[in-house]
Amino acid sequence: MVHFSLIALTVACASSFTEAFVLPQNAFTATPRLSNMRQSMTATATVDDFTSEGAKRQIGNDSFLNKDLMARAQNGPGKVNQEKLKIGIVGAGLAGMVAAMDLADAGHDVEMFELRPFVGGKVSSWKDKEGNHIEMGLHVFFGCYYNLYGIMKRTGSFDQYLRIKEHVHTFVNEGGHTGALDFRFPIGAPVSGLQAFFKTEQLEPIDKFHNAVRLGTSPIVRALVDFDGGMDMVRDLDDISFTEWFTQLGGSRGSLDRMWDPIAYALGFLDCDNISARCMLTIFMLFAIRTEASVLRMLDGSPQTGLHDPIVKYLEDRNVKINLGTPCRDIVHELDKDGKPVRVSGIKVGANDELREFDVVVCALDVPGIKKVLPDSFRKYPMFDNIYNLDTVPIATVQVRFDGWVTEMNDEALMMKTDGDLSDGKAPGIDNLLYSADAEFSCFADLALTSPGEYYKPGEGSLIQAVFDERAFSRSNEQIIEDCIKQIHALFPSSKKLNCTWSSVVKLGQSLYREKPGQDKFRPKQATPIENFFLAGSYTYQDYLDSMEGATRSGLMVADEIIARADGPNGLAARAKAQKEGAAFA
Repeated sequence: MVHFSLIALTVACASSFTEAFVLPQNAFTATPRLSNMRQSMTATATVDDFTSEGAKRQIGNDSFLNKDLMARAQNGPGKVNQEKLKIGIVGAGLAGMVAAMDLADAGHDVEMFELRPFVGGKVSSWKDKEGNHIEMGLHVFFGCYYNLYGIMKRTGSFDQYLRIKEHVHTFVNEGGHTGALDFRFPIGAPVSGLQAFFKTEQLEPIDKFHNAVRLGTSPIVRALVDFDGGMDMVRDLDDISFTEWFTQLGGSRGSLDRMWDPIAYALGFLDCDNISARCMLTIFMLFAIRTEASVLRMLDGSPQTGLHDPIVKYLEDRNVKINLGTPCRDIVHELDKDGKPVRVSGIKVGANDELREFDVVVCALDVPGIKKVLPDSFRKYPMFDNIYNLDTVPIATVQVRFDGWVTEMNDEALMMKTDGDLSDGKAPGIDNLLYSADAEFSCFADLALTSPGEYYKPGEGSLIQAVFDERAFSRSNEQIIEDCIKQIHALFPSSKKLNCTWSSVVKLGQSLYREKPGQDKFRPKQATPIENFFLAGSYTYQDYLDSMEGATRSGLMVADEIIARADGPNGLAARAKAQKEGAAFA
């Protein structure tokens, strides 16, 4: 009876909030200014710009609802090319490794080159001299990571290494007070989301009211009855910040400060004043449409063990060579009479600038990496020149080990207990991702609880991993650790009785690309104006955010584009052969 009453109340609230305000007739229509801007600037968004059917399925409104993408990622490209290409991939992050998986399965000879002494890119992890696993960032797997989950099923890591969490997004406030978006409900989206926002303790009643007003007039509501129309509205909102959008028709500053800012920082390390409305509304559109989209999973251990090692084994089983500590120094290319690149012939790698020749080159790098490696001549093409408009955000990942359980706030004896077998998530505390509006790390977790496989240590307590954004990045490592411990104590007052036993700081000066307003139009496609040169990476054009899922999508898309172009009298293989024969004749 309570459940049915709550459903009626939340649906009625959403309807009444929408009807309670007199809106212009075009309230659910993109404004001409933004619509025209989108049509003129986002050519990368059109399906016609992609050759392969696989890449086309990864963009456009249908890609958000297409669960079949998981099966595509799990099963591979489904095609073996008639002609074999020799392919060099620069960068062994997630995008590059996923592309290599598909290209190897399609019958090609693939070799990879990575600057760092380990794979993984922005999702890297490694061991220090004492055997501690060190990470760059805090890596959480949303339920809508269909492509990444498909890759993990393909390598056998999905069931073995992912731990599902309670369907609750918890906010920890100063003094130990908590709020939550509790999506657990007998009926799924959108009702589960409506009741989560209606019941949350994170907002004061007046802010809940204003929050409901703004969400009731948002593209999310339209998408419930007209998904294409709702998504088109979201795309049109890339040129304004989430704060601008949210406050236009009723959203309050209190809602932004107490709930939306921590979420924005967790998504892109920016606050609502500086993050694109498109970025924020994209993820919440998925939350509204798909019940599982807001379900969180975390690895049972480090990214290297749970995500990368299975991919590396998959590649090595298919004779893909991965050269670590081998940076790309130059891209060797030919120019036309106007000085524009027309074809690449290879790359120079390593300390001695060794020339390696390839039929196809893929640069699967992040934003600073691609800016560094692109020759100046490439910038004569607008696609490459646009990349230099993209900016990045700095982050500092802090790990702090304690001699007790920080997030256990109800029982002091349990908080202090570290003896006995507390492995496999049996330790006390909160086993989930956590947000905070009252700390400079907007998202954090106790990895000894959430990812105990390699982060729980017998006889020791919590391993808090927190990600600081640019507000704290410029401070010394020692100061960041001191500030982190102080802010942890402010959120969990009982933890003042615990001692820090170990700590680590990893700074990444250029992390995710900065999802500020107006950036989407600068993101390049995977296929480029140079016929045998391709791009991959989560910053390249795909309809998701700069994330693990975005990187996976881009890797699958670039592989599909190469596979679709490989065969035939005018294909990549035929052109490579003709080029070699011409060079030999000359």
